[in-house]
Amino acid sequence: MAKAETDEMADAERGAADEQTPEPVAPVDSTLGYEQARDELIEVVRSLEAGGTTLEESLALWERGEELAKVCRRWLDGARARLDAALAESHTAEGDGDRG
Repeated sequence: MAKAETDEMADAERGAADEQTPEPVAPVDSTLGYEQARDELIEVVRSLEAGGTTLEESLALWERGEELAKVCRRWLDGARARLDAALAESHTAEGDGDRG
């Protein structure tokens, strides 16, 4: 086999590998608000449920959805912590009023 043919085959294999490698998922903006992340997550789910995407597109959508779900979870966890702190403070203040 000639060197030129070998080089062409190697180039073709690299090209095929590039086509099969999915694009990396863009990181989710850390300043994304809860509602924005939730709305985008809903769209991702709708796209996945509708089908008609390639395997690579579906994987990219899935990964994006996972990242968006993490953002939503962080917001909800933060809200829960704030509520718990406010409730604890409220109970402490009520307890102080009973002593006087």
